[in-house]
Amino acid sequence: MTAEENKEENKFDLVLERIVDIPPSLVWAAWTTPAHLVEWFTPAPWKTVDCEIDLKAGGIFRTVMQSPEGVNHDNVGCYLEVVHGQKLVFTDALGPGFRPTGNAFMTAIITFEAHDAGTKYKAVVLHKNAEDKQKHMDMGFHQGWGTALDQLVAHMKKLN
Repeated sequence: MTAEENKEENKFDLVLERIVDIPPSLVWAAWTTPAHLVEWFTPAPWKTVDCEIDLKAGGIFRTVMQSPEGVNHDNVGCYLEVVHGQKLVFTDALGPGFRPTGNAFMTAIITFEAHDAGTKYKAVVLHKNAEDKQKHMDMGFHQGWGTALDQLVAHMKKLN
């Protein structure tokens, strides 16, 4: 693939990449344990009030986010790929068992890599078109996902 083809293919992606000062095992646990995930996943003042995880390709990844006004938003998707301790790929385009949902917004690729300072964390979020990418940017992708990552690190440090 040429650089130009790669640029064209990635034009609807949003990326958050940071080094965090906890080991990959803790980042992995935060992403794969419902009791941990509800503590950090949604940037305050929003909350995650429920989570269901079946950690396998085709398994459910479900979160219920609650707005500051108390309105719940149920988000159901499935894992496309699970590489223990290293990578999670999930989408809302498909539900459990790879069943189409009909309301695709994004696919996320989350990777965790050991780094001298802790973990190299990378989230790549793919969208089907420019409108969805812009909607996610307008929702505050970088600030929101960055805040959630800060919350993840703070939560896991409390436990370690």
